[in-house]
Amino acid sequence: MNFGFIQFLTLFGALSLFLFGMKVMSEGIQKLAGDKMRSILSAMTSNRFLGVLTGFLITTLVQSSSASTVMLVSFVNAGLMSLVQSVGVIMGANIGTTTTAWLISFLGFKLNISALSLPIIGIAFPLLYFSKDKLTSLGETLLGFALLFMGLGLLQTSVPDLHSNPEMFQALQNLTDYGFGSIMIFLGIGTLLTIVLQSSSATMALTLVMCNNGWIGFEHGAAIVLGENIGTTITANLAALVGNVYAKRTALAHTLFNIFGVIWMLIAFNLFINQIDNYMISLGLNSPLIDASMVPFGLAIFHTAFNITNTLFLIGFIKFIVIIVEKIIPSKGKVDERHQLEYFGGGFLQLAEFSVLQAKRETRRYCDLAQRMFNFIPEMIYQTDRKKFDKLLARVSKYEEITDRVEIEITTFLIKASRKQLSTNASEQLRRMRLVISEVEKIGDVCFKMASLLEKKKEEKAYFTPKQRDALDRMFELVNEAFDVMMVNMERGEAFARTNIQRSYELEKKINAYRDFVNEEVIDDIEKGSYHVKSGFYFNKLVSSCEKVGDSILNINEANAGVNIE
Repeated sequence: MNFGFIQFLTLFGALSLFLFGMKVMSEGIQKLAGDKMRSILSAMTSNRFLGVLTGFLITTLVQSSSASTVMLVSFVNAGLMSLVQSVGVIMGANIGTTTTAWLISFLGFKLNISALSLPIIGIAFPLLYFSKDKLTSLGETLLGFALLFMGLGLLQTSVPDLHSNPEMFQALQNLTDYGFGSIMIFLGIGTLLTIVLQSSSATMALTLVMCNNGWIGFEHGAAIVLGENIGTTITANLAALVGNVYAKRTALAHTLFNIFGVIWMLIAFNLFINQIDNYMISLGLNSPLIDASMVPFGLAIFHTAFNITNTLFLIGFIKFIVIIVEKIIPSKGKVDERHQLEYFGGGFLQLAEFSVLQAKRETRRYCDLAQRMFNFIPEMIYQTDRKKFDKLLARVSKYEEITDRVEIEITTFLIKASRKQLSTNASEQLRRMRLVISEVEKIGDVCFKMASLLEKKKEEKAYFTPKQRDALDRMFELVNEAFDVMMVNMERGEAFARTNIQRSYELEKKINAYRDFVNEEVIDDIEKGSYHVKSGFYFNKLVSSCEKVGDSILNINEANAGVNIE
């Protein structure tokens, strides 16, 4: 048998089917768990042990530490969690990725699970056509599971065995003759494989197949596993390149943690390998150094023991790790630390359901930006110093540009997220967020027009009377109260927003009633000659603009509550 181009494509196709099955299974589990998975992230605190557990759970579900760490970089970049929290989750993610080896060792090699793939697909396929989301998600999960092990089975048969093709693997065999140098070579191979495949789980599957087929021995497979721990950090670092200072620190913390683990393991490598060999023999199993069929179990034990030990070594030094990365990547000031929207760049495995959580947070921060912009307007009214007034005007103008840019970024993100396989509930939430984003952008436009009006007023030397200023203060107070209710509704979620919607209606009525009352007074006062027509014009425009902001706030509250939206 000659290993030509067609055979290479067959091998690559088998690996691709494995990866595709992993992707389908991951998305199915995300949709099946849905809000529960998002609740896990929302409940994440600075408790390092809880962080480790969370990282373990997430990576076990998505079956890729590369994907989960890229997700962490995105979350830290978007301000969803702190750097201290993320380090604990990274440690858990490294432990979570070890479940792949156990899954394949128990099912992929000992049982002919690929023979059950077609019956599982037979069960899964009809579930895809049910209208109930949970059943559809269960069908996707089962389908992904079946495809994953079908791909693994094809991977085993596509890899030419050593006995039939000895000349093909002579070069690989020669790499095992350099002692500790061979360990370093295979560590490099593991690093490159993980970078190329963008999934540590896929690298592990390929390594187990190579060991099971006798290409390489137990110790060289263990070296590839160590390389996988380095390779998986590259993906996160690439994702952090376009992120802010927090994202870069998270990626660096992941790199330092994994590299430290690899260094101490290389020092104790032979001792560790021999201990695992003795442990397996004590359990009545054959030695993985002699029996190739035992290598998958040996690597599963090695991978798990290594990551758990490394976590136990460093879990007490999380704050110290944070201090180190902050020293290496210092802050460059407020501009650098301003959180930006960061799209998930997790390669093949993208976390569709988790994008809903990030979108919610980004949308809330976008609303907060609009409230801050609105509060520049009363400052401009009372500002008498021309230079300070011009600075405030420039800030409003800058914020207007930011709201336009951020609207495009978030809307693009929401559209991309909505194209992914999402549950009905998640899709509906994304639709509502698009409505919210549109209303926030309107608020930004109104605030910019108000600032422009105040600039013209100053140029025309029109002045507000104390009575007008008091009236404007009251209107700004009512709108800010509506803003505060809106922010609380966004923070606490749909159920709270629905029970609190009456409060939103009451504030909207107050704003409208006050506008009508003020407008009548304006006409009366102008007729009486109490103040100039020009100041009355600007006063009336500002009051009407505030009412428009109130309308947008009510629309946002209704979108959050899921009422009166088309």
